[in-house]
Amino acid sequence: MAGVQPPPLRSLDDFLLSSARFAVPDVRDLDRWNNRIINNLLYYQSNYFMCALGLLLIVGYFQPFQLLVGAMVVTLLFLGFVWAAENQALIRRFRRNQPSLAVSGILLASYLFISVLGDVAVFLFGIAFPILMILIHASVRLRSLKNKLENKLESIGLKRTPMGLLLEALGQEQEAGS
Repeated sequence: MAGVQPPPLRSLDDFLLSSARFAVPDVRDLDRWNNRIINNLLYYQSNYFMCALGLLLIVGYFQPFQLLVGAMVVTLLFLGFVWAAENQALIRRFRRNQPSLAVSGILLASYLFISVLGDVAVFLFGIAFPILMILIHASVRLRSLKNKLENKLESIGLKRTPMGLLLEALGQEQEAGS
């Protein structure tokens, strides 16, 4: 965790409003779509964190215990998956080759565990909904030349960020900006 630096918060205009450009991704070119998602996750990670935190705080205000249970289940399943991927070659290959299925599997397993424990609605709105909104934004947000240039400069400096560590844990070690 040494050397991890949070990236700057991007302007609301760049993130969502007038200068932001959106388009439906080309689902036939999965590599390009994956690259767009990864680059947007890295570039807007502070904005995504703030949005997710806001939704978590709202849900946590109304259902604190259920949200805590849901967060613990998702965290434990994620850590278990990362541990298994580090120790089992088959799971490591699956994580690297099928990152969306890996994340979907973690969320589905979390959903199943929480449905057994109850409080599925809290899980859906407190944990899965923010993740879904982040992935939708990262999928449809087109990057400007300025964003691409800034991302390339940041990757040259080898600055490690929280989202970079998360993507690395999910087997997405791609260099940003490509």
